[in-house]
Amino acid sequence: MQVTPFLMFQGDAEAAIDFYRGIFPDFEVVELTRWGTEGPGKEGSIYQASLSIAGQTVRCFDSPPVHDFGFTPSFSFFIDCDDEAQIETLWAGLSDGGKALMGIGDHGFSRRFGWVQDRFGISWQLNLP
Repeated sequence: MQVTPFLMFQGDAEAAIDFYRGIFPDFEVVELTRWGTEGPGKEGSIYQASLSIAGQTVRCFDSPPVHDFGFTPSFSFFIDCDDEAQIETLWAGLSDGGKALMGIGDHGFSRRFGWVQDRFGISWQLNLP
């Protein structure tokens, strides 16, 4: 058995992949296939992608039907950072075009912690233990 986070985008999976590739130095696209002319997704959009972020497998795709829901902060990726520079770099990248849910700082339970929702609606908790 394996549990893998799966992110359902609605047309911007490729933009998200490119965005994360520029933020995480250990990001890798393991597998990527696209919708063809036969559909049901828009031709060329992401049918399936398997990504590796710091060794964590994450799958995603572009959903053919449009849904009335998106991502919610109730699910987030929690990252224990190695040092101050790393948390600052990740914060700067992920918050670009996104919004802070909990500003980066000392909140009493960690030396440095911040919670951000990126421009695609994905939530990230950044921690410096």
